[in-house]
Amino acid sequence: MSQQVAIDQEECLGCEACVELCPDIFGFDIDLGKAYVILEEGGDEDCIDEAVGSCPAGCITYE
Repeated sequence: MSQQVAIDQEECLGCEACVELCPDIFGFDIDLGKAYVILEEGGDEDCIDEAVGSCPAGCITYE
């Protein structure tokens, strides 16, 4: 089974770090002020790992 990317919307601070690092994988909902996952099945693993590590809320999982 392949890994899936997820964002805990309750915990997201809306900093957009993940969107800036991986715009093909993460998007931003201006109305909610939260990031969301565009590509749940992932993509560039190094990019996703960097986004996970840079998230101040620690709300991105990649499992």
